[in-house]
Amino acid sequence: MKVKIFDESHEKDLEEKINEFLLEINNFIDIKYQVSISMFSEEQIYCFSALILYK
Repeated sequence: MKVKIFDESHEKDLEEKINEFLLEINNFIDIKYQVSISMFSEEQIYCFSALILYK
């Protein structure tokens, strides 16, 4: 079993990266998805991440 981690600041970028990666592998097992939000001064910072388990 192997893992691949993706981390992007926009959900559409994460979606594109995951779709590209899934075309390259034959057998994925699971995808775990997470969103985190933080504040820096007056700005909200988003982090969209995914962990893909595959063979």
